[in-house]
Amino acid sequence: MDDSWDAVVLHVDMDAFFLAVELLDHPQLSGRPALVAHRGGRSVVLSASYEARGFGIRSAMPLAHAMALCPGVAVVEPRHGRYTEVSRQVMGILGGFTPVLEQLSIDEAFLDVSGARRRLGTPARIGSLIRAQVRERTGLPCTVGAAATKSVAKIASTRAKPDGLAVVPSARTREYLDPLPVGALWGVGPVLGQRLVAAGLTTVGDLAAQSPQRMERWLGVQGPALVRLARGIDPRPVTPEHDTKSLGVERTFDEDVRDPAELHRHLVGLSHEGAIRLRRAGFRAGAISVKVKAPDLSVRTRTLTLATPTDSAGPIAEAAEGLLRALQQAHRVPVRLLGIRAERLSGAGEAVQESLLWEDERPAADWSQADRVADDIRRKFPRAGLRPATLVDRQPPADGGSGRKELR
Repeated sequence: MDDSWDAVVLHVDMDAFFLAVELLDHPQLSGRPALVAHRGGRSVVLSASYEARGFGIRSAMPLAHAMALCPGVAVVEPRHGRYTEVSRQVMGILGGFTPVLEQLSIDEAFLDVSGARRRLGTPARIGSLIRAQVRERTGLPCTVGAAATKSVAKIASTRAKPDGLAVVPSARTREYLDPLPVGALWGVGPVLGQRLVAAGLTTVGDLAAQSPQRMERWLGVQGPALVRLARGIDPRPVTPEHDTKSLGVERTFDEDVRDPAELHRHLVGLSHEGAIRLRRAGFRAGAISVKVKAPDLSVRTRTLTLATPTDSAGPIAEAAEGLLRALQQAHRVPVRLLGIRAERLSGAGEAVQESLLWEDERPAADWSQADRVADDIRRKFPRAGLRPATLVDRQPPADGGSGRKELR
């Protein structure tokens, strides 16, 4: 055992996660330029294969630009439910190595494996075991960076991609960091990176050599923090996953929507998608928020607290309909983006305080049993295309042919 480590932090990052999941189900795309994106005039790339990246395609790039860079690129519609399912599987594997796990996003996490070293061995061996288990049990590649701090572990994994392992022993942290370009530092984006390079600070070592006081005069409180990170000082612990505060789904339309009936149909679809996600995650919503973005990119939201927490699409759609009506009455403008967010989440197993109704009030219809039957059908027959009757006649494509859904 290498005793030069005070702590061992791993950063595990799935490689081109959405695209890699799609390759499991579409192996014919393996080795080809491919990307995941909704088809539409305002769509952006969600994930790209490394072959596509060779043409300059990157995540968050407009789809039209990506297709111009590589006209033959394969475009796969995203399936967020599938990605969530695989993400849970991956996080379950990581949780088997240590309970000290902090999930950063659907496809990356920090692990503090300091307490697992006696049982599992060196950081390099633990990283190798993780990569092997993830590959064996999911069929997916991942990259692991190991270091004494979160920031260095993340830098190491970024530079080891794809499908790699990088280990930075505690005693060699400065040796590893100093020659790196300053843009490699966690928290230095393109704009700040250009400012630092223009000031002659081209490497992490250049930044580490600066006086924290001088950097504070230049960049404010961010300055000393960057100097500390450049010196490999990052006291932030790995914090087990924070409670989920909210869960939502949005749709950006290819063409701005004016028709109230069409907005209603989209709202129903979003309500059902959000309810399905709530049930999969084991939550109920205590409040519903509706978000509307206008063509001038101004954003308006309204929120309603529910009488009883729910994971059923009916009450969510009813609340969202009232909120949307209020938003449209206040500002009747075309809609570029429509979103629903479930807030004040509670566990589905928690006791519910029923509302106290006056004698002439009747409780809303209980759709929960019907929703769960529908969930069972979807699990058994994933291609059944089960959807609300409201959407049958002229249903907007489920994943954005007339717009794209974005999970937040």
